Amino acid sequence: MFKKLFLSLLVLFTSCNSENKSEKSFYPGEFWLDNNGVHINAHGGGILYHQNKYFWYGEHKIEGEIGNTAQVGVHLYTSVNLYDWNDEGIVLKVNKNDPSSDIYKGCILERPKVIYNKKNKKFVMWFHLEPINRGYEAARSGVAISDSPFGPFTFIESIRPNAGVWPLNVQDFHKKPISSDVKKIYGGGPEHLPKHVDSLNLLGRDFEIGQMARDMTLFVDDDDKAYHIYSSEDNSTLHISQLSENYLTHSGKYKRFFPSKFNEAPTMMKTSSGKYFIVSSGCTGWNPNAARSASADSIFGPWKELGNPCISKDSLTTYYSQSTYILPVQGIKDAYIFMADRWKPENPIEGKYIWLPLKIKNNKLVELEWKEKWDLSIFESN
Repeated sequence: MFKKLFLSLLVLFTSCNSENKSEKSFYPGEFWLDNNGVHINAHGGGILYHQNKYFWYGEHKIEGEIGNTAQVGVHLYTSVNLYDWNDEGIVLKVNKNDPSSDIYKGCILERPKVIYNKKNKKFVMWFHLEPINRGYEAARSGVAISDSPFGPFTFIESIRPNAGVWPLNVQDFHKKPISSDVKKIYGGGPEHLPKHVDSLNLLGRDFEIGQMARDMTLFVDDDDKAYHIYSSEDNSTLHISQLSENYLTHSGKYKRFFPSKFNEAPTMMKTSSGKYFIVSSGCTGWNPNAARSASADSIFGPWKELGNPCISKDSLTTYYSQSTYILPVQGIKDAYIFMADRWKPENPIEGKYIWLPLKIKNNKLVELEWKEKWDLSIFESN
């Protein structure tokens, strides 16, 4: 009861305080109120731009540690200017009736992303999924579909990507028999992996059942080919996997990158010149760490590691946040917003958002500088 009262008073204070601020600015790390005066509840989210409107899909959190599991579903907000957001409700609901459902209430449903398929005019949602009471060992991907960006989305299935398929850059040693001591699930960070991932051959371990997929994002290229980018092999290696033409499954064409570097929270963007960039984080649980970045001239690499893109104070914690999406701003050339979350695992509904302008430097690097307040006019100097 006290927590609810405290949060209500804090949001009220933020709302009153915002009267002295410009209505059209971003304030990273502060409470962000929707059209109902309620803090936006769309964590680990991503944004779809469709018919002159932005659609922000994210995890709906509730109060208390139980909010780290999916008790409600995926929340949607819409905007025409990126500053003001309208609450559109829950577009994918967890199943509250069938305990055998992969998305039964209490499962882990993270980082939902939605893309639009121009060929079949369907909206496709992918997310990291852990069925209830399995911790993080399942490492599955959930897929849902809708005829409208407003939903409702219908859950189709959960899968392990690319079962029975080798990546394009598979090595001969990956195809050798797997020893019994490798057939275990290691933890999500480097401290749990006793050897380099290629020495353990986790790729070969999961060949038949499909590769692990935890933190993820989606990316649609200029040719409308879509890609699923996810942390795999016990979070040690990043996979970039092309989706099928209907975006509902994998095409069987994928590559693995940065083995044993432990990248999670991947995001991807492409500049007008054709350069691809990835911004991700390390694996330190809920605790923030220094972001990583990489660039390539092709989505399937080779990828060049560039280091931490953050250049201001608190850069070693990515400004106390973790990446979730890179948003291209419509109508402005090479204008991108880095979206990140400040996780609050003890009370996840209080989690806040970090949106910062992402600067492209000489088409070789990306930089993230902290801003207490900023607006879209910052891109006019690009």
